Amino acid sequence: MRIIGGEYRRRPLQGPPSGTTTRPIPDIVREAVFNLLRGHFENEVVYDGFAGVGSFSLEAISRGAKRAVAVERDSKVAKVLEANAEELGIEEQLEIVRADALGMGSLARCPRGVHIIFFDPPYAMVRDAEAWKRVKSQFERLIERLDDTGYAILRTPWPAVQEDDEGKRELDLAMAGALGPETHDYGSTAIHLYMRDAEATPSETASP
Repeated sequence: MRIIGGEYRRRPLQGPPSGTTTRPIPDIVREAVFNLLRGHFENEVVYDGFAGVGSFSLEAISRGAKRAVAVERDSKVAKVLEANAEELGIEEQLEIVRADALGMGSLARCPRGVHIIFFDPPYAMVRDAEAWKRVKSQFERLIERLDDTGYAILRTPWPAVQEDDEGKRELDLAMAGALGPETHDYGSTAIHLYMRDAEATPSETASP
């Protein structure tokens, strides 16, 4: 793993510890996200849910973000994230939150007026109907915290489907209080871009 672009371009990153289920975003997808949102990272605040070892949040800082909040529940993975930040010398720009990305505590650590949100839940959670309800609800709450021109990015498997005893069905990717998604697929994974709908009424936004 490495930083792809910006101030720390080509600097190596430690990967996930063996035995963990962290799934870093592939370089080609990470590069695509930063190309799509070119100009949206400089001097901005980034929120990285399910941060893993920091491939997104550290890349964002390398490309000019002034601060990133990275949420990671697994203590072993969070230690690698911390070590990667120390290796780059950007500990003061990275706030590591060791918590469940779907919990209210981690939501509270997302600043209002945040410009970029990256949410990368485990694929198993996306494919499970009950777990997906929690993911969707938290993502909608996070979208409420975007500034007027910010973007929330959701990564899912592709095709985005769920399967149960009744068969397969497409994942409902519409988010309350949001414009989007704008979907870009890259083989077995996809990213979905959203903006906060400034005209949404309170009843159309996620529950507190």
